[in-house]
Amino acid sequence: MRKIVIVIVLFLGIALVLFSFSELKNISDTLKHSNWRFLAVALFFECLWLYNVAIMYGVLYRLVGLHEDKKRLLLVATAATFVNVIAPTAGIGGMAVFLDDAKRRNLSSGRVTVVGALFVLFDYVAFLCILALGWVVLIRRNNLNAGEITASLILLGLAIAFAVLIYLGYRSATALGNALAWMARLVNRILRPFIHREYLSEGRSHEFAAEMAEGLSTIRGKKRNLIWPFLFALNSKALLICVLAFTFLAFGTPFTVGTLVGGFSIGYLFLIVSPTPSGLGIVEGMLTVALNTLRVKLDAAVLITMAYRALTFWFPLAVGGVAFRLLQGKPKEKPTVTDR
Repeated sequence: MRKIVIVIVLFLGIALVLFSFSELKNISDTLKHSNWRFLAVALFFECLWLYNVAIMYGVLYRLVGLHEDKKRLLLVATAATFVNVIAPTAGIGGMAVFLDDAKRRNLSSGRVTVVGALFVLFDYVAFLCILALGWVVLIRRNNLNAGEITASLILLGLAIAFAVLIYLGYRSATALGNALAWMARLVNRILRPFIHREYLSEGRSHEFAAEMAEGLSTIRGKKRNLIWPFLFALNSKALLICVLAFTFLAFGTPFTVGTLVGGFSIGYLFLIVSPTPSGLGIVEGMLTVALNTLRVKLDAAVLITMAYRALTFWFPLAVGGVAFRLLQGKPKEKPTVTDR
């Protein structure tokens, strides 16, 4: 069964590339008109972003009492990025990669689940801070519209839902189990007319809640340590903004800090809430429009968007695909890590 899942994931990655062949050709043509030195610096910042993600996971691992090798975490985090790209699950899909790795290394699945949940929550909260600045820029320039407001409210709702579930698990496994069971019933009620069966198991909801509660119990008394993953999450957004800035420089386009923050906010917002893999096709359109409304010429906005997506979407996809294949090719090994 596990091999079938691996084949399906890799097939989805290949299919994504094939269906996006025309966009890849446009990106190739776009990069020919850029200053490769600035693009190289932008690529360097993108690599720093991947490393920063791995470091953030390492901090969260230590927070729940696990210790993992940085190289291993970099490999798993990069593979998780690949899964998040091909599976539009608002950042949750990559958690399965960490759980699979935990199972193979005999680590606590409950603690690793908590790591994944906290990572998504901190990522959302950090971006909401950037988004607030983006709103200020858009309001000052009279560019805020209903689409951005609706997407922002969806993101805020997701962040609140994650925070509530983590808080319930922190307080009581029973309360979290009841909440997850209610969500499972709701999903089953919606999908039953279409698939004619139960899609989610309510019993598994309580088992999952017990695992999460066990993991969350390890962070009691460590509230001050929660500031570090939040700072790494903010640093992650700062690195992506640097990628966007050097993409502007690569095409000789002038910009302001407001333009960078406003454009990045819109692009990343629709990357999260979009139903397509990492906002494919949607982010390109929304970011181009956003940059144009922020006084960037339309032709320059198109070039910048295509190059930025090449660095932040296609590059992690390629590297993540290789990492995913390497990770799945590793044999099951004896645990080198112990729970404290």
